[in-house]
Amino acid sequence: MRWGAVAATSTICASLLVGCSGSSDSGSKGAGAAASKDRGPITLVRGKDTTGTTEDELNRWNKLHPDQKVTLVELPENADQQRQQFIQNAQTKSDAYSVLALDVVWTAEFAANQWIDPLPADKFPLGQMLPSVVKTGTYFGKQYAIPYNTNAGMLFYRKDLLDKIKAQPPKTWAEMKQDCAKVQKLPEGKGVNCYAGQFDKYEGLTVNFSEAVSSAGGSVVDAKGKATVDTDAAKKGLHFLADGFKDGTIDKKAATYEEEDGRRAFQSGKLLFHRQWPYQWALANAKDGSSKVAGKFGVAPLPGLDGPGKSSLGGLNLAISKFAKHKATALDFIKFFSDSENARANLQINSAAPPYAALYDDPALRKKFPYLPVLKQSLATATPRPAVVHYGDATAAIQESAAAALSGSKSVDAALADMQKSLSTAIAEK
Repeated sequence: MRWGAVAATSTICASLLVGCSGSSDSGSKGAGAAASKDRGPITLVRGKDTTGTTEDELNRWNKLHPDQKVTLVELPENADQQRQQFIQNAQTKSDAYSVLALDVVWTAEFAANQWIDPLPADKFPLGQMLPSVVKTGTYFGKQYAIPYNTNAGMLFYRKDLLDKIKAQPPKTWAEMKQDCAKVQKLPEGKGVNCYAGQFDKYEGLTVNFSEAVSSAGGSVVDAKGKATVDTDAAKKGLHFLADGFKDGTIDKKAATYEEEDGRRAFQSGKLLFHRQWPYQWALANAKDGSSKVAGKFGVAPLPGLDGPGKSSLGGLNLAISKFAKHKATALDFIKFFSDSENARANLQINSAAPPYAALYDDPALRKKFPYLPVLKQSLATATPRPAVVHYGDATAAIQESAAAALSGSKSVDAALADMQKSLSTAIAEK
């Protein structure tokens, strides 16, 4: 889900000076990505780069390919806003977007609507990547997107404060609540809130709700594609979140948190526990004074109802817009941008989770990033969000009902009953 997390279309049109007329002759009538020989400048379109490292990566390509320059187009941090602008670009058949950095759960929707081209799988080292991650880029047996990074949520915790109460990272929600109560009685725990995740009404809420359900032993959608939120496990998962806001286990300000809001709260020392993607590791350990918790925190698997919980599977895949110009360049750029060397560099610079399996067992990397075994474990047990063609309607159904339960405007039972109905309708849409 995260690379950064997503500028109105008119602003993008004005800044790029190309492709916003809706003309698609060169893209839709030309060769697909696998057969194209068309080369020239392209764009990489992605959510806001909160790490500040993408331009350096592009500079390496641009120095080697001065006639095939890649220009970065940043969308907002918010994943839902990113998706909306990607779709607007596709629906107008604009060639302003070339290589798309898509949330892993959008593949089915973009492929089914023929907004992205199928890619030649044999031209990429997919066998070296984690199989579950590769699968996120497929649709009906064809590879439509190549993993750039993957992602699993983890529990960032204040090790210095847990050490004070002689506690290990909590494995269950009950243990986490007990730890919070003990820490908040300490002089050092004054002003420290217990827990936060991403609970604003956007894609992050879908992720956090799905994790709560999975961590209680349930599922949002089963293996047959049927909505399954009318279960006891789903109720237990949503009760953990809704009750957490009521009793103070979850910081009330987290009701409006996206990834960066929570990161800033954790780095400023205001949270004991934080559910976050691995990119937070590098930023929270910064030695430039921007983080008050550098060297004071650890990372553990998410807690669950009766034991370790389960993350939602996140990450970003690279795809080629059906309406793009210069698709041969776009294909070569994806090969470059998604290779293992770049994945290693991204891990070392901004702690981004790599799709390549071998990097998690590299001794030098494990020494520098001791959370890699935890991340590997989280990825191994991570569950995908519903991979449905009408994903926008599906995630909106989840967000609407989950938000109602968290705010208290609906009971957990009523919210889940509504979600079951609306999610089933979204899945059944043709």
